[in-house]
Amino acid sequence: MNWAHIHLMLNHIPLIGVGFLILLFVIALLRKSNELINVSLIFVVIVALWAIPAYLTGEPAEEIVENLPGISENLIKSHEESADTAFIFTEIVGALALITLFVRRFFQTLGNRLTIIVLIGLLIGGGLIAWTANLGGKINHPEIRSNAILQNSDSQQSHEKEDE
Repeated sequence: MNWAHIHLMLNHIPLIGVGFLILLFVIALLRKSNELINVSLIFVVIVALWAIPAYLTGEPAEEIVENLPGISENLIKSHEESADTAFIFTEIVGALALITLFVRRFFQTLGNRLTIIVLIGLLIGGGLIAWTANLGGKINHPEIRSNAILQNSDSQQSHEKEDE
């Protein structure tokens, strides 16, 4: 197992976790369940903490894959820049969730407003994480790149000409 493998394993938790958290948050708010809202906020903090090692293993993973055949430096750079934004945003939402947990104990109205802000942040952060994951997948999966169809079509045409 190397850093690239560890990075791939770690970054799936925030990606999938955010999706489940959004669902849990919506259920908690619809039920007006303070317990579920608090559990949701706790898990937002956990996902934000989990994002730290996922983010920190990115650089060592890059060192392993950057010189492999078929790996594009531009794709790595795009993934890295997106990861920076997603990571910072996720950590801010995690910190806000932690603050919201404490505020909800003493100021219900403010706590409810902060809870909605955390959910909105989670939706935006989930989008950023998903976009980052998409860019990361393109690094070593040429079949999901937007030009893969064009490349495949060109390749088929050249093979057809060879067959003639």
